[in-house]
Amino acid sequence: MLRVGIITDMSGQYSDGNGPGSVIAAQMAAEEIGGMVAGRKIEIISADHQNKPDIGTTIARQWFDVDKVDTIVDVPNSGVALAVNNVVKEKNGVYINSGAATSDLTNAQCTPNTVHWTYDTYMLAHSTGQALVKAGGDTWFFITADYVFGHSIERDTGDVVRAAGGKVLGSARHPLNTPDFSSFLLQAQASKAKIIGLANAGGDTINAIKQAAEFGIQQSGQTMVAFLLFVNDIHGMGLKVAQGLQLLEAFYWDMNDDTRAFAKRFAARPGMNGKMPSGNQAGVYASTLAYLNAVAATGSDDAKVVVPQMKTFKGKDKLFGDTI
Repeated sequence: MLRVGIITDMSGQYSDGNGPGSVIAAQMAAEEIGGMVAGRKIEIISADHQNKPDIGTTIARQWFDVDKVDTIVDVPNSGVALAVNNVVKEKNGVYINSGAATSDLTNAQCTPNTVHWTYDTYMLAHSTGQALVKAGGDTWFFITADYVFGHSIERDTGDVVRAAGGKVLGSARHPLNTPDFSSFLLQAQASKAKIIGLANAGGDTINAIKQAAEFGIQQSGQTMVAFLLFVNDIHGMGLKVAQGLQLLEAFYWDMNDDTRAFAKRFAARPGMNGKMPSGNQAGVYASTLAYLNAVAATGSDDAKVVVPQMKTFKGKDKLFGDTI
């Protein structure tokens, strides 16, 4: 048996863009490769980390020590991801991160056991930050989730903005999953910054944008930038509220024939009720398939063999385009 474990957020603010859909995406990858690899049946298991690092590490240890899981996938929430990353290295497992964004996973806390998929804060900062400064958005204020993901986005984007000749006028840090953004939005409004960067995700981003609309922030001339926003989030807030937002996506379901074909299969799965996949869910599918192909190519589940094999891939990923 080859076990792939999906640690995700099943019921919290990241559940819509990850959650049960991430499990379905991994199941689709297993089915595509035939349900078996290197003579072993593929089993997909899942667990809810509840956005708590201690729960994430407990699950990871149980899976490696008792349940003999071979690889862990997804893990939205950068704080949980960094904690799980340490356990995976200790246990010599494989961790394919497709849900957490902090660039620390591929920088300060990089390990030979981890592959970072879909996006990270370095990519989000450089693509969005550089483009907006070049377009005239040279003063910034950040509304930042007060944990490692938010800090990473603010740090990486601030570095990009300053390097491009812009200025960061300030920031306001909010607790994860806060219902009230009024004081943070008022600080951003008072800063007169041209760009208000939302260094948060999921329900926090949706709530901040909804409340910003009530304050008339975008109508007054400031631009809201969401660094991590998915099609599911747009549906959650409604098109009227989302008008004028600036955002970057690594994946969009209606991009081309390959993305549309995957999205339609995903939307037809039981429990999806016609919902199109988020970039994170697409990342789970693509990264799980890449892992399974690496196991098939090497006949091994050893991290020291599989991870280097994954890094040799050159060509086109059907959902994310050409590798470099």
